[in-house]
Amino acid sequence: MAIPPARSYLLNSLSDLEMLHVRAELTTHHDRQAMRLIERAEPGAYDPTLAIISDSDFKDGVIEAEIAGVLREDAPQDMRGFVGIAFHVQPHGSQFECFFLRPTNARADDQLRRNHSTQYISHPDYPWYRLRDETPGVYESYADLVPGAWTTIKIVVSGIRAQLSINGADQPCLIVNDLKLGETRGQIGLWMGAGSEAFFSKLVVKRTI
Repeated sequence: MAIPPARSYLLNSLSDLEMLHVRAELTTHHDRQAMRLIERAEPGAYDPTLAIISDSDFKDGVIEAEIAGVLREDAPQDMRGFVGIAFHVQPHGSQFECFFLRPTNARADDQLRRNHSTQYISHPDYPWYRLRDETPGVYESYADLVPGAWTTIKIVVSGIRAQLSINGADQPCLIVNDLKLGETRGQIGLWMGAGSEAFFSKLVVKRTI
């Protein structure tokens, strides 16, 4: 069976997005056209914060994107500029998998904090704090990041296995061998976390199934 061609999402329109507790605008970030997400209102602890790409469909393959995250000016001290990509998103964001970055952790003087620079989560049953508590260090890792800088991410998914690579590195910085939603398919979403401004540029999806 022929592999479907890659599909590019230019992210230059807001009309094909389902917003969940976020609002979006088109802007320029570091001389590049971008989509900016911020929290629409103070979400609840378990509310998903993402913009779902309505006509996307993904099971296995590769997702590549340019993303950047910074702190809001009024962000609490423990916020990190959270930004990421969700996949296998179920209707209205009821469930999804996600890789995200904590850019302000990457060059901290505290090595333990550095080790929390990248993260996998599965909404809603496996938030970051449950994974960190039950399996410390398994679903997060270090990567060199700069707050606000454009970062190239590559997510490769095959069955219940996924890996995250940063800025064209040959080796992934985070490997997940047991995706919590199992073998499934769903939409793709642009994800952000509390106290952050998240920027997204061109998104490319290469599906194998």
